[in-house]
Amino acid sequence: MFPAESGFRMPAEWAAHERTFISWPVRESMCYPEDYARVSAGYAEFARAVAEFEPVTVLVNPGESQKVGGLFENPDISILTVPHNDSWIRDNGPTFLTNCNGGRAGINWRFNAWGEKYSPWDLDDQAAPAILEHFHMRRFDAPIVLEGGSIHVDGEGTLLTTEQCLLNPNRNPRMGRGQIEEELKKFLNIQKVIWLKNGLSGDETDGHVDNIACFAMPGKVLIQVTDDPNDANFAVTRENLRILERATDAHGRKIEVIPVLQPPEREFEGERLTLSYLNFYLCNGGVILPIFGEETDLAAEKVISEAFPDRRIRTIDGMAIIKEGGNVHCSTQQMPAIHGSELA
Repeated sequence: MFPAESGFRMPAEWAAHERTFISWPVRESMCYPEDYARVSAGYAEFARAVAEFEPVTVLVNPGESQKVGGLFENPDISILTVPHNDSWIRDNGPTFLTNCNGGRAGINWRFNAWGEKYSPWDLDDQAAPAILEHFHMRRFDAPIVLEGGSIHVDGEGTLLTTEQCLLNPNRNPRMGRGQIEEELKKFLNIQKVIWLKNGLSGDETDGHVDNIACFAMPGKVLIQVTDDPNDANFAVTRENLRILERATDAHGRKIEVIPVLQPPEREFEGERLTLSYLNFYLCNGGVILPIFGEETDLAAEKVISEAFPDRRIRTIDGMAIIKEGGNVHCSTQQMPAIHGSELA
């Protein structure tokens, strides 16, 4: 049986968590291995920030438990050995599901390193089954390639994604939009997909939605925008805004759209960095928000704080790991509490 047939669904990120997973960086797979110490410090900062709100499990490769564990004195941060090639647990980790009977399960999506961009990825493709086995959790094996950063759900039947990613021929070349939607419905128990067009300029994930838009609650979507018509993101965000302004969710509600002004453009070695305030992470009672040392930081914090008035905004250094291609949301994966329908 598929998860939906068994009564499972993917809860929204704001539902209560039991813990957060973070995968420790792997020097050999980094774009800039000379920055390993700085990137590791960034991951340690993420772990400590999340641990202010909920337990954290740091996944390490064999032989690293003592070294990485020695960085933390917090009893809410634990170490678990799970072999992995790269550190983006959002994309290769399991997508957790809950049901109304207090059950919990996980989806093991196929993973191919963002369209076979990096090699090897064999260990990353095996990480989700290893995590689910460790926690003695029911596993549903999905037949499609999908990364967790490519989807957001509202917990009430609506999913947000981009055509650029999910319809990219480097993921599921033999499947069309309708076939992919059917798999999402069967595995996530959603009823409607809102398809944005493209993701942000410079995003090597082929347009992950967690850089450009997310639900703040059912019927309400935050979207990063720019007012500069010379910016490559201008046309992208305007088109996505038009889509959202015309959209309704699974319950027929018109979407309320909340714009968040993007930080100024930055490059590294001639390539644009994908700076996004929306790559934040919701944890129990908090929002872990990357900031970039720009005037736009305060405005973004204000808008996001108003969108989540019952949560404490915990800012972190958004530049700590961005050269490696992602940020705090890409680096985390939530395990919902068994009572996952409750708000934290």
